[in-house]
Amino acid sequence: MSVQPEMPPRSAKQQGTAQRRTAVRVHPELRPAFESLPQFSDPYEDIEATREGFHAMLAAVPADRTGVDSERFEIPRADGSALTVEVYRPEGGAGSDGGEDAAPGQDARTADDGAGRALPAVLHFHGGGYALGRSLPGQDRAAIALCRELPAVVITVEYRLAPEHRYPAGVEDCYLALEWAAERAGGLGIDPARIALTGKSAGGGLSAAVALMARDRGGPAIVHQSLCVPDLDDRVGADEGADAEEADAGWADGEGADGDGALGARVTTGRSVRRSWAHYLPEGTAAADAYAAAARATDLSGLPPAYVLVCDLDPMRDAGLAYARRLMDAGVPVTVRNVPGAWHGFELFAPETRVAKEMTAHWTGQLRAALYPVVG
Repeated sequence: MSVQPEMPPRSAKQQGTAQRRTAVRVHPELRPAFESLPQFSDPYEDIEATREGFHAMLAAVPADRTGVDSERFEIPRADGSALTVEVYRPEGGAGSDGGEDAAPGQDARTADDGAGRALPAVLHFHGGGYALGRSLPGQDRAAIALCRELPAVVITVEYRLAPEHRYPAGVEDCYLALEWAAERAGGLGIDPARIALTGKSAGGGLSAAVALMARDRGGPAIVHQSLCVPDLDDRVGADEGADAEEADAGWADGEGADGDGALGARVTTGRSVRRSWAHYLPEGTAAADAYAAAARATDLSGLPPAYVLVCDLDPMRDAGLAYARRLMDAGVPVTVRNVPGAWHGFELFAPETRVAKEMTAHWTGQLRAALYPVVG
């Protein structure tokens, strides 16, 4: 594994990222949702309370599981602890043999013929700044939607969370889940030639890192990596310095150059991204390695085809675009999509807007095309 020690030189045109970003207006359709956003707060002030609040919000509106079954499994780690994963599959689809790693009380099942033909698999890594974002058991909305719409067997991974478990705990859990899924493909009803990775934000960063690990370790074959608003560079916001602080303060006072006001006080900024990395990386880390921050990798050749989604008002936008360009330069097929006038995680607050629906349809469609390629 090689690591890129320095940030590429920035031209004068690339300077002032925070100020340039304010020149992009919030999309008109998203403005009502933006104006209703609460003040952005530091989730790490009381991480347990933040997680409890997140889970309470999820519990208030249970996910629609129509047409989807799921099972939970415990995968043993080398230290004797266990990693929990949940396997979502379409009703009537391929079953699971349970196996020795099945959770207590599970009935062993075998894949049937016909409707139980092997399906492609998607490992879904949740977002949440590497510190929260875990769904309630059986309630992962993204997994349920992908399971139905692709269709596919979708495996969610309850990787260890920061700051209690700093890097490399989380990404090693994700890689362990990939190995487990590939080794038990037959019993899980998975086509081992069609395994993809996906995730948003931290989940996108983990997807990119696991793709690198699989390549470097000679691990399971991955047919596609879907990186949605990926958090894959620990240097995001590091060069903004005092300008970023002033820009955040200006937005909070309603003085943003685009007239949006309070932009930095309502949405993810470079400063909040830096705070997340400070809690994810081991204390005292000066520079992340490539399995923590995939943008640090010097060699991107030989990686699976990728989809990279970014949003205009996201401080991680430029890092995502730069990574996509480097993948292209390394000969990796890449599809890139930018959502104009949108902030990081906007779809959580405006799910019924056309902008959100089109974004979801596009990345889902790209994932479907990778898992169900047109032949001949």
